[in-house]
Amino acid sequence: MSVLSFPERGPWGDAKWRGNCSGYIYKSLFEQLRPKVFVDPMCGSGTSIEVAREMHIEAYGLDLHQGHNILRDSILLAVGKPADLCLSHPPYGDMVVYSGEVWGTPHADDLSRCISEDDFHEKLHIALLNQRDATKPGGYYGTIIGDKRSKGTYVSYQAEAIARMPASELAAVLIKHQHNVMSNSRSYPGMKLPRVSHEFILLWRRPEVITSFLTDLAGMAKQQSARLTSTWKALVRTVLVSLGGQASLSQIYEKVAKNAPERLAANPHWQAKVRQTLNQNQSFFAPIERGVWSLAS
Repeated sequence: MSVLSFPERGPWGDAKWRGNCSGYIYKSLFEQLRPKVFVDPMCGSGTSIEVAREMHIEAYGLDLHQGHNILRDSILLAVGKPADLCLSHPPYGDMVVYSGEVWGTPHADDLSRCISEDDFHEKLHIALLNQRDATKPGGYYGTIIGDKRSKGTYVSYQAEAIARMPASELAAVLIKHQHNVMSNSRSYPGMKLPRVSHEFILLWRRPEVITSFLTDLAGMAKQQSARLTSTWKALVRTVLVSLGGQASLSQIYEKVAKNAPERLAANPHWQAKVRQTLNQNQSFFAPIERGVWSLAS
């Protein structure tokens, strides 16, 4: 079914963890997709992992509060093998702030502490690219995400995520009924539009024949030329993540050039574009020494 509704969260995970997803959602997805290896890179209290293991699925849970930073650390390197299904349940912007409130101290790479909606969209894009890289050919990757309305503005996280990822890989958009949310107990005078009482499960399928993530990112840039600058930042950042967080320009060039699409290979200035991206985005990239770059701290 493309519409899922489970009022009860079930016995899995920690009921006190805010923003928990019902374990029955994961159970339904696992029954449909039948993954042998499952990865949740934002596992929170571990609901998805408990459900998967109960169903005898090999499962790996990662999370920022456990030390894994999806914006900086390769999921594939952390797990050691590609997943049949890599599904995340990120924060919905600042609707629930996690680091410093639900757990630990405030963390700059916590997706619930983004400085703007655009910052969130870009970081979720990077996270999804990391998930894609951790998924085997023919496998599925995706996210459970809700939209929000704040101060009269509707923010569609799912629409932005779909727009930024490869259109040819989108496999399904499922609707999830949202139960037991705090906004249901509040009154909003003058609100004419219905409350947001649904979430989305977005699933992409990685192609059976893998080219390179560069090819796919170039395709995304073509689809959304207005977002080209953001795409280049995501591209270069993903390259650095795959190289362990620090690399020389020659290593970055080699990774970019390997199996690159014709539009990049035929462009005599693509290396200059890489350097421009590094130099103009030093909140994301930091020079270590001449010709060596890392992710900014």
